Amino acid sequence: MEILIVEDEAEIAQLIQLYLEKEGFSCRTCRDGLTALTMFQDQKPDLIILDLMIPGLDGLEVCARIRQKPGLKDPYILMLTAKGEELDRIIGLSTGADDYMVKPFSPKELVARVRALLRRTLRQGGQSQSYRTQNFVVDLDQRSAVRQVDGERTEALDLTTLEFDLLSTFMSYPGRVWNRTQLIDKLWGSNFFGDERVVDTHIARLRKKIEPDPANPTFVKTVIGVGYKFEDAVA
Repeated sequence: MEILIVEDEAEIAQLIQLYLEKEGFSCRTCRDGLTALTMFQDQKPDLIILDLMIPGLDGLEVCARIRQKPGLKDPYILMLTAKGEELDRIIGLSTGADDYMVKPFSPKELVARVRALLRRTLRQGGQSQSYRTQNFVVDLDQRSAVRQVDGERTEALDLTTLEFDLLSTFMSYPGRVWNRTQLIDKLWGSNFFGDERVVDTHIARLRKKIEPDPANPTFVKTVIGVGYKFEDAVA
């Protein structure tokens, strides 16, 4: 597994690299946002550890630009910051980060979170399965998703890794109501660290990509006081 560490403090970057390489990961480092984008396009890492406050483009902008690049490998993003305010965490996750850690942090906890993120890919490995409803088809083997636009035409959905996993989870049990805890366990596993409301952020992002009117969702519906469910007739 290839990991890109984007951190302008050399000692922190070296510490992260040391702990991850002890666990068998291959790591590269850089210190600014523009270099991070170049290395991402050239090396296509599996996971990016991204500091929020870096020279040039900050971590939020780097994260947003990576998520906007269709066709490239879609890495997991673990965001680091010295800021601990809840607002910063929510903003970071809303731009497409998969997890969030506040400095100072435990290197062992960071390794655990990296493993938890990458395990989501491993859990999908080896499966050759698809889910099909009246308006959507998700192929787990190819990790592709398409939406029915009209009676005959379909279009590919440009989903992040987490959005794809979220949609495939919903489609695996149409009509089932999922609470936040269940979705976190399904998508992040037992090593999740953070605020359960990160689920709401990713639900909102998924709705923008699959709903005709995200403000009045047709497919991913809120069950007040419980959670969310996916409604679409099974094909």
